[in-house]
Amino acid sequence: MNEFVLQEKTLGQLLDETIAKNPENDAVVYVDRDYRQTWTQFGQTVDTLARGLMALGVRHGEKVAVWATNVPYWVALQFATAKIGAILLTVNTSYRQSELTYLMQQSETENIFLIDGFRDHDYIQTIYELIPELRLQPRGMLKSARFPHLKRVMFLGAEKHRGMYSIPEILGMAAMVTDQEYEARKAAVSPYDVVNMQYTSGTTGFPKGVMLTHVNILNNGYWIGKNQNFSSVDKVCLPIPLFHCFGCVLGVMACVNHGATMVFLESFNALQAMAAVDQERCTALYGVPTMFLSILEHKLFPRFDFTCLRTGIMAGSVCPEHLMRKVVDDMNMREVTICYGLTEGSPVMTQTTIHDPLELKVTTVGRHMPGIEVRVVDPETNRENPRGVPGEVICKGYNIMKGYYKMPEATAETIDKDGWLHSGDVGVMREDGYLVITGRLKDMIIRGGENIYPREIEEFLYTLDGVSDVQVVAVPSRKYGEEVGAFVILKPGCDITPEDIRDYCRGRIAWHKIPRYVAIVDAFPLTGSGKIQKYKLREMAAQMFPEAMQ
Repeated sequence: MNEFVLQEKTLGQLLDETIAKNPENDAVVYVDRDYRQTWTQFGQTVDTLARGLMALGVRHGEKVAVWATNVPYWVALQFATAKIGAILLTVNTSYRQSELTYLMQQSETENIFLIDGFRDHDYIQTIYELIPELRLQPRGMLKSARFPHLKRVMFLGAEKHRGMYSIPEILGMAAMVTDQEYEARKAAVSPYDVVNMQYTSGTTGFPKGVMLTHVNILNNGYWIGKNQNFSSVDKVCLPIPLFHCFGCVLGVMACVNHGATMVFLESFNALQAMAAVDQERCTALYGVPTMFLSILEHKLFPRFDFTCLRTGIMAGSVCPEHLMRKVVDDMNMREVTICYGLTEGSPVMTQTTIHDPLELKVTTVGRHMPGIEVRVVDPETNRENPRGVPGEVICKGYNIMKGYYKMPEATAETIDKDGWLHSGDVGVMREDGYLVITGRLKDMIIRGGENIYPREIEEFLYTLDGVSDVQVVAVPSRKYGEEVGAFVILKPGCDITPEDIRDYCRGRIAWHKIPRYVAIVDAFPLTGSGKIQKYKLREMAAQMFPEAMQ
């Protein structure tokens, strides 16, 4: 195992070091629009954007939300905010009005960047509906009734929208900030400052803002890349969303730590992913199992050359053995790795390495990362279980989040008094130190890498007239790992159909949370004390909806 040395530096300092080592190497590439920047050019973009944000008045410690797909300025914004001590707040691209409202209010966000929209959702229209003052008030003087902390709305592109600043305007304002002012601001940033906030359902309840520091994600990114043997000769295809840790830490931070080229897709498309790997001769590819399955089953798969690939990461949900073998054999990814963790852990706590045999990659999630302790404990006593005995997976180290934003009680429930982060997952530690995940203490559904908390959907469905009771559980899925299933008890005399329930969800909650499978039932299975047996509902769902596995 490699010797662990904690890197106590900021993301800005790391980026400057990488630029100095690889000034003319490609840093960022988009194959579909012939967009590429060397590390020097990328650094210049970051610095100009950072100074523009300073000129606008963005202060140290302010949140800067970004509601966008993987557009070219996304990663520049990740480092520009880091350099001036601001906090990048990543927003799920599937969020709808209610979810965005909750996030912006709970986070007390002061700034938000957005694009025009994604799929069938118009972000611009949503923002104007939530903040009608944007159309009426001068820029820089925003006073929103719904979001009292919000100061600025910015468009992550060149187009102009009333009340918003565009990227060219922000870049143009950079000249208003002197070198001395910029250097002073950068010098005031601590490696232990919060640099990133991501909303996750955690182990219980509604979404919480996970506060991650420079030290958290910089060091985690280093070891994620180290375990793939990344260097400046690697080109990494990243079709996963940047708003998720998989994109902005496992992807971006691993690449920046080792000077590897980042080859982005704005959003996942199997054909574009294959073209990017082939044209750029990528050496690594990231994805959740669903993405790899889409590539392997694409009718044009035989036309592309994957001999350049050697490594990458498959993560986000359970990785089936047959799929992993096809990735290794048909895509040449002999050194593919598996990661396991959670956002609160920055996020990776275990990973297989390029040298591990295939058997370990399909049956385990690897060993603990350097600098991180991982244990399997009895969830009742917190005592470490013997090897081979299942229990809750917990971890401790530099990677533990600073906490949930303005939720001290929820933080204390997740991080115990001894500093151990409780994952809510059930696992077994093998004699050789490799971890096997066997289930969950929590009810989380993981659909294609997206964490979905059933209670959130249940609370929403209670607002539909005619619904008496509802329980949401995971349905095993061949394509996504798990799908959302809902068991619904109707009020007497009500004739709501499963399709009525899905129709009610459309446009009101994120598309990936809409129950794919709905069963109208008369009662739920109960324990002797009257508690609902969710595990039995999960078993029922697997039997009732076998088509999910086809």
